[in-house]
Amino acid sequence: MAQEAVRDIFVIGGGINGCGIARDAAGRGYSVTLAEMKDFASGTSSGATKLIHGGLRYLEHYEFRLVREALMEREVLWAMAPHIIWPMRFVLPFHKGGIRPAWLIRLGLFLYDHLGGRKLLPATKSLDMRRDPAGKPLKPLFTKAFEYSDGWVDDARLVVLNARDAADRGADIMNRSKVTSVRRENGLWTINVQNIESGDVKTVKARMLVNAAGPWVDQVLSNAAGKNQVHNVRLVQGSHIVVKKKFDDPRAYFFQNPDNRIIFAIPYETDFTLIGTTDRDYDGDPSQVRISEEETDYLCKAASEYFAEPVTKDDIVWTYSAVRPLYDDGASKAQEATRDYVLKLEQNTGEPPLLNVFGGKLTTYRRLAEHALEKINEAIGTKGSPWTAKSSLPGGDFAPTGYEAEVAKLKARYGFLSDRHARRLVRLYGTKAAVFLGDATGVEALGRHFGGDLYEREVTWLMEQEWARTSEDVLWRRTKQGLHFSREEVAALNDYMTTKAA
Repeated sequence: MAQEAVRDIFVIGGGINGCGIARDAAGRGYSVTLAEMKDFASGTSSGATKLIHGGLRYLEHYEFRLVREALMEREVLWAMAPHIIWPMRFVLPFHKGGIRPAWLIRLGLFLYDHLGGRKLLPATKSLDMRRDPAGKPLKPLFTKAFEYSDGWVDDARLVVLNARDAADRGADIMNRSKVTSVRRENGLWTINVQNIESGDVKTVKARMLVNAAGPWVDQVLSNAAGKNQVHNVRLVQGSHIVVKKKFDDPRAYFFQNPDNRIIFAIPYETDFTLIGTTDRDYDGDPSQVRISEEETDYLCKAASEYFAEPVTKDDIVWTYSAVRPLYDDGASKAQEATRDYVLKLEQNTGEPPLLNVFGGKLTTYRRLAEHALEKINEAIGTKGSPWTAKSSLPGGDFAPTGYEAEVAKLKARYGFLSDRHARRLVRLYGTKAAVFLGDATGVEALGRHFGGDLYEREVTWLMEQEWARTSEDVLWRRTKQGLHFSREEVAALNDYMTTKAA
């Protein structure tokens, strides 16, 4: 059993919160180890609606602190990662007799425009849907709408790029590494970690433990604290459907449902429309969550209330579900439970400290990490100072408005790339796309073609630089090329990766 030197911090959980904390801590000079039992973003963090947003509907629940922080983060994150985060305009159709009166929507959007220090994102405006192209896909009863700004994010890539940057800054980042035991010994944490592929077990000693296990946070806390009954999080299932493209407009839609819930319909991966999310309590194994027939029917029906052409099950090309570990504030309905995060530090004299992370959103992950570092500083001493607000994630070292220029640069250097291929590579890798394309002078130099526009050189990069091990890692988390692959192509890619990893 291998053993290593004492680390400052051991993080359990390779979702957005765990990877964000690891990155911030490593950048301040702490020695950090992170373990994720599956692949990065294989749980909650890749099952989101993929928005960087203030949370317009959270204003109804008086979550002003959360909304303000989230609104302020939109442009910070866009500047950090303009390849995987970009602005998106949202159209909120309105009709008399709807759930929310026009004055309430206007008030919410006024607060939305003015709470968060908006600089680059355009302001809210009203639309005449009889003249605006956004009205074309909708039923004619929607003659008026409001348009506002938020952002889009490739959620799984946000996670893996935080992990990559943490590793580049000295953190020991491990996926497919399950924590099998944690215990306090001689003022330190002793953590046993088993590699689920090889079976090898490594023992790590750390001065502090950070529990960012998402839906499993209570389970880890029970083991670490030796408590039998722990209940801090409310597990809420959110499911999405991806359908054949329903509209050509680049804007997304915000639909209000008669049950007071909302869903989004969002342009997705060029050829598709993403519709979601649901909100319902979940009491099963978070790793086994799947969309239900009831949820599928609900999303199809809710979208069909707005679209002139109904959404049917036959339109669906892919679905995904995830469990959101919301802090249990006793809310009566799943959709009313707080989306804010809660950090709890446990520290007793003579014992190593434990920081538990409950809740959180993609949009506020960076601020959550900063607040976590305040707790870490308090517990084991200060190193460094806040730094991430002005940083770039790997590949994101270009201007927030510079995506088109980056695409033009890549196409000028690699003339054999189609426009669509070049755009996809810049959206995923930013300036790093030219690093793995290297000296390629033609498509044949990219190696074996697996399907879609995925080639061997990209797969090799994902395996060597981004910890990808299976076709699922590549096709559904590092990229979304799975939408364009046949079963036979998936199997061939998996065989290739298995052989290469051996």
